[in-house]
Amino acid sequence: MARLERLRVYPVKSLNGVDLEAAQVLDGGTLERDREFVLRDADGEAVTAKRTAEIHAFDTDFDPQTSELTVTGPDGENRRFDLVDARERERAATLFGDTLEIDLTIERDRSTGFVDRPEMGPSVISTATLEVVASWFDELTVESVRRRLRANLEVSGVPAFWEDRFVGADAPSFTVGDVTLEGVTPCARCVVPGRDPDTGEALPEFRERFLEKRRETFPAFADEDAFDHYYTLMLIAQVREADRGSTLRVGAPAEVVDE
Repeated sequence: MARLERLRVYPVKSLNGVDLEAAQVLDGGTLERDREFVLRDADGEAVTAKRTAEIHAFDTDFDPQTSELTVTGPDGENRRFDLVDARERERAATLFGDTLEIDLTIERDRSTGFVDRPEMGPSVISTATLEVVASWFDELTVESVRRRLRANLEVSGVPAFWEDRFVGADAPSFTVGDVTLEGVTPCARCVVPGRDPDTGEALPEFRERFLEKRRETFPAFADEDAFDHYYTLMLIAQVREADRGSTLRVGAPAEVVDE
């Protein structure tokens, strides 16, 4: 049976994700705790792994109950910060800034978070897709691919590239439990999936290999016209407005809605 296998949010943008058993859909359509915090430089620009590969040097964990961020830096020392407390955020920003040699602040947004597409909603991928992509690279495991692609919702019990069917002409919607989601756009990928999530080291010719295999395995059930190119993987979805405020739960059935 198709089900929500994993629910993962990324409390601090570009840092490690956290697996949850349940998450509320915010009124803006994104998930509670997802990208709730962001690092910003003195010019107000977000400092993310897309532009600063050195962020991969930090190993982090986040406790959703206490908002405590645990950071292990390149020196191997563990430090903890309560990100609800403004002074603690300043301390955490100083730690990241000193290591990255950038003046940083940490901002918080509890309405939609600092997702790349705040007008949309959670990202979706199937477990089978992760398994197929891992098979394209001798160096990668399924968990490594999962960490590189950074999806919010992972659906099991469906075929690889299941998520591709929800964009394009006459695309259906789908439900996870009692929450209805619609596909908005395929997710064009950046440089991050090609990097080791622990070290930031780039996998040689990742993009070239990805494009070759994505082209070969593009599913017949997907609308190819909805994809600008083959360097896409994962669905950016939108939660139906009437279902915002609802809770998504791991184990909930996932069903296609042919409307």
